[in-house]
Amino acid sequence: MLDGIRIIEVEGLGPGPFAAMTLADLGADVVVVHRKGGNPTPGVPERSVLDRGKRSIALDLKDADDLDVFRRLVAGADGLIEGFRPGVMEKLGMGPAACHAINPALVFGRMTGWGQDGPLSHAAGHDLNYISMSGALWYAGVPGDAPVTPATLVGDIGGGALYLVVGMLAGIMQARATGRGTVVDAAIYDGSAHMMNLLMSLRQGGGMPDARGQGILDGPHWCRSYQTRDGGWMSVQCLEPKFYQIFLELLGLGDDPDFADQFDRALWPRATERLKTIFASKTRDEWADLFLGTDACVAPVLSPDEAAAHDMNAARGAWAAPGGVLQAAPAPRFAGQPDWQPKAAPARGEHTDEILAELATK
Repeated sequence: MLDGIRIIEVEGLGPGPFAAMTLADLGADVVVVHRKGGNPTPGVPERSVLDRGKRSIALDLKDADDLDVFRRLVAGADGLIEGFRPGVMEKLGMGPAACHAINPALVFGRMTGWGQDGPLSHAAGHDLNYISMSGALWYAGVPGDAPVTPATLVGDIGGGALYLVVGMLAGIMQARATGRGTVVDAAIYDGSAHMMNLLMSLRQGGGMPDARGQGILDGPHWCRSYQTRDGGWMSVQCLEPKFYQIFLELLGLGDDPDFADQFDRALWPRATERLKTIFASKTRDEWADLFLGTDACVAPVLSPDEAAAHDMNAARGAWAAPGGVLQAAPAPRFAGQPDWQPKAAPARGEHTDEILAELATK
């Protein structure tokens, strides 16, 4: 879908590489500028899944000759992605103004936690800090427990990388129409706050009050996970009354007064305790056999390996493991496009000679 689009990615961590991977998954030619002589960040493999489908060139942006190569890359690019603290690219002489002097149509994507300006713009932080300050962490978890969210998904990926992708694509569309580039200020703080607007629409109708554990998505017995006899977990989220009724009937609770009024907050604690006991009476797979395929809105909590082995994945192909490396396929999918085939991640600097040869012909 993005054939003909070229993105230059300056090596970084987390959300920036994820955004660039997403663009590569969609068909863009993504050239990642790895640090010459650098080593992968501790815990990150030499050939990271986040680099799949990209080409790698190794450059030292503090070296005059390598900086000249970088300028030539910028001249032929549609977009650039960097994830440094504000001002770092300017110190290297390659901030937005310098890059737009070379390529006025360039979309300059900046990925940070707190944004390019504001009282915290130069402060360090991580996913959990950004979403706690933005309000996105508030409703996460059950009453009385500490808020908990899936690692990096809400902030780094949801509020950060994917908003950067949207910004890059919008900027490229504008540049193609007008010839003018732009700067995309993608802050995890901003994006994770924006993702709260669905909950804010529920808040308008009283469904998500400020008090934790009192909202329809963070308090009820029908909106949480329950442990099973074998230590597994089942997720329950039968929000609509018709689905809630199916849930009760499958459990034999259709006429039980403790469950009669789905939205009576006073009944939620007792109903929750009873469901804990009920779900602890069978294994996860036994519950999955009962509920999956029904409209009760109940599903087993699977690990990534279990998800890859599940029948659902056999049908959808959401997970693959080329070379034994488990990874998720691109999303969304497009009609008329061939099935996705996993692409290799490059070694650091693997395509340096190839890219230099291309630049020499321009």
